[in-house]
Amino acid sequence: MELPFDGAISAFFENDAPREVRDAIRRADKDDVLDPSFPYSERMAKKVYEKELEHLQIELVKLQHWARETGARVVIVFEGRDAAGKGGTIKRFRENLNPRSARVVALPKPSDTEATQWYFQRYIDHLPAGGQIVFYDRSWYNRGVIEHVFGFCTEAERESFFKQVPDFERMLVDEGIHLFKFWLNVGRAEQLRRFLKREQSPLKQWKLSRIDVEGLRKWDAYSAAIEETLARSHSSHAPWTVIRSDDKRRARLAAIRQVLSSLDYARKDPRAVGTCDAGIAGGPEIWNG
Repeated sequence: MELPFDGAISAFFENDAPREVRDAIRRADKDDVLDPSFPYSERMAKKVYEKELEHLQIELVKLQHWARETGARVVIVFEGRDAAGKGGTIKRFRENLNPRSARVVALPKPSDTEATQWYFQRYIDHLPAGGQIVFYDRSWYNRGVIEHVFGFCTEAERESFFKQVPDFERMLVDEGIHLFKFWLNVGRAEQLRRFLKREQSPLKQWKLSRIDVEGLRKWDAYSAAIEETLARSHSSHAPWTVIRSDDKRRARLAAIRQVLSSLDYARKDPRAVGTCDAGIAGGPEIWNG
């Protein structure tokens, strides 16, 4: 089978990955969590996960009905390293929702025209109307991390972004939009393990990009940019929720619980919502670069 990018990910694993990363991947069983600092050594059992997910998805249906009835607007921003599980988490949010009013925004590289606009402009075009939930699969925070790491923006442009983003998000919240910001964090060994699986799977190879391949060598640069971004854009009106996503199952449940716990929607069942796992979801203090 022909591998994407001429097998660059496998080559990185064999020749350039830190030894401790290679060793962790080689000795791990399928359900093992690779990061020793993660609060669990194995991923959540499938039956337990599926039962909890079903209860939470029923609550999400109630939430969507409440949003339609009241005209509430919800924005959920998903950021994180490549392969951190953003798309999979969004999928579980939307699985049983009406897609007409629960949509995903995943914007491509800016067009020539968009590149001349105010940086936030193309994201504003996709904000929700009354009764809608919008999921941003990456967002305006591209400027804080990816664009910076790969030199796609100048330092002056990035500084302008950091000066403007608190006020921009304050305007969204003051407008009545319910804004959630999730940073999904994955360890280095787990990220590489997921990339290797994608490289070997014809059904998942489309998820890989040249940025993913080149980013493997930029782990430390990403870490520095993420740490700075979290520090400079975490606020009382638009706080970050960091989710440790080395176990995708626990990460998905944590993200859904965070949203459900924060909104007072009709017919809410607190027992079904449950409580957030503080070892999986918290503020920027639980981010471990």
